[in-house]
Amino acid sequence: MSKISETQILQSLSDALVAIVNEDSPSVVQVSSGRGLGTGVVWDKEGHIATSAHVVGRSSRIEVAFSGGERVPATPVGQDRYSDIAVLKVEKTQTLMKPITRGDSGNLAVGQYVLALANAFGDRVAASSGIITNPEGSVGGPWSDKVIITDVRLNRGYSGGPLIDAAGRMIGMNVAVFSNRGIAIPISALSTVVSELTSSGSIKRAYLGVVSNPIALPDEVAKELGQDEGLIVLSVEPGTPAKKAGVAIGDILVKLDSKQVESFYDLHRLLTGGLIGKETKLSVLRGEKITELKITPVEA
Repeated sequence: MSKISETQILQSLSDALVAIVNEDSPSVVQVSSGRGLGTGVVWDKEGHIATSAHVVGRSSRIEVAFSGGERVPATPVGQDRYSDIAVLKVEKTQTLMKPITRGDSGNLAVGQYVLALANAFGDRVAASSGIITNPEGSVGGPWSDKVIITDVRLNRGYSGGPLIDAAGRMIGMNVAVFSNRGIAIPISALSTVVSELTSSGSIKRAYLGVVSNPIALPDEVAKELGQDEGLIVLSVEPGTPAKKAGVAIGDILVKLDSKQVESFYDLHRLLTGGLIGKETKLSVLRGEKITELKITPVEA
């Protein structure tokens, strides 16, 4: 059995990366608006394009360019600035609509190799590579869920473009650079928002009316509940669902709708889960005792 040379290994790796980029390139488009240039991905064969909300802004004159150079006008379907996600629609050239292959963001690992693709030029796709440094990061900014943090260099125009794994599957959408790290919205969160924007044009969120901050739970309570943190209430706004439910300053939110609340991300996810107008159970740690309240969130 002949020994494979280092050159052959590197060549095989290079060929594999080129093949991945070529396979995904038709799904990666340029998005141009009054805000500037960014990237988007072909989401489905119906003509929907997913991109970053900050790329689109409030512009109504938007153009999408495919990697082959063809340019078509796009209509805004909806956007959610809280999660920095927008959906566009193009009406022609169905033969160009090659949806990106979507992967799974639930089992990502530190050190996993990834590629970021962009189409900032309009007629060709660019790529950069790196590794995942934190698959469930928390950073300041508008992002509504935990994000994927990478060491991939994201140049101008990469916003709205796909973060793909070694199999060429989209696992996230690149949206920003934070402390020299690339920030991507996981495909799980992206799919949820895109689906709702596609069907209704907006994201409806429930509202409680509290200002809160993460806090560690006492050891005995943490063991009893099976969670380490909750959200301590710093203020309660008058006339809000929280005020009507009897939430008090100093309460620690630990569960909503019988689901754990350990962070802003947990609370936000639950408040986008159809709780508007629905009486539900809110569990708070008050003193040393868990108190059960009934609360009816309203639309934000």
